[in-house]
Amino acid sequence: MIERALLALALTAKVVMGRAPVTVWPPQYPLASDARWLLTAPVGRFDASALVRLPDGSWLVANDKQSPLFRCDLSTNGTGVLSAAPEWFPPDRLRAAAGDPSFQPDLEGLATDDRGRLYLCTEKQRWIFRATPGHGSVERLGIDWSPVRRWLSPTDMNASWEGIAIGGDRMYLANERSTGRIIVVDLATLRVSGDFQARPVGSTAMDVHYSDLCWHDGSLWVLCRGNQAVLRVDPASRQTVAQFNYGPVEGHPSNAYSVPLGIGMAEGLWVDDSHIWVLVDNNGFARKADPKDSRPLLFRCPRPDSVAKP
Repeated sequence: MIERALLALALTAKVVMGRAPVTVWPPQYPLASDARWLLTAPVGRFDASALVRLPDGSWLVANDKQSPLFRCDLSTNGTGVLSAAPEWFPPDRLRAAAGDPSFQPDLEGLATDDRGRLYLCTEKQRWIFRATPGHGSVERLGIDWSPVRRWLSPTDMNASWEGIAIGGDRMYLANERSTGRIIVVDLATLRVSGDFQARPVGSTAMDVHYSDLCWHDGSLWVLCRGNQAVLRVDPASRQTVAQFNYGPVEGHPSNAYSVPLGIGMAEGLWVDDSHIWVLVDNNGFARKADPKDSRPLLFRCPRPDSVAKP
């Protein structure tokens, strides 16, 4: 529990030396990949925008402009085989729940709760859908966002819900940018109960870009793609207790995509006891190492802070 001790130190220390406070940063860990998969889809371009692991161990991935979700088989070494999962958010039930027959999906985040229900957030509409396993029902959750309206861009509808996580009786949503903010919703009342911002260590940018959230082991995990970092956040104090940097993994010559900036493309996050999983949405660009290959990548990175066996 070294991390929590360091967090307590950071919260009380503004350690005073003379009159100048000294900030104690949370620990940082470099990540390295011990496995990767190129995701092969039955469709053309596949924009991998969300990642979740179901209680039965199976993986689901979202293609941002298409429903239903896709199941991902990682049993083939180096290749993740994607196949449609019609039981999860089929187009007709998604449109019915939306109340709009012309509804066009903009799928950006996935999460599960303790009852095995699956949550899906859309960015353009700022909607949250929930599906119950077994019978394929889909409902749209009616949530009033007015308490956090000041953080939501009134003009850029591509700057909103980019990730979702469920921790006990709370839902967490990542407002991507303009301004990057994590919104907290009470699941029992479906009312906004708070908001905060978690920043990567040493960042001096005016804004923070969030691209996914995950809940694991009592912590909120936050994907900051622009900083190529994953933050572990204590939900009670809302302070970052650890940071995991994966930049060298995404930027490795065998992994990097031929995009103008070349970095900061990750949009899917999953965390378990032994690994951090990072999914790249390459927006149709090919890898530099293979100009004919435009498949998205999924990385598995051992957690340097973990004593769990892989």
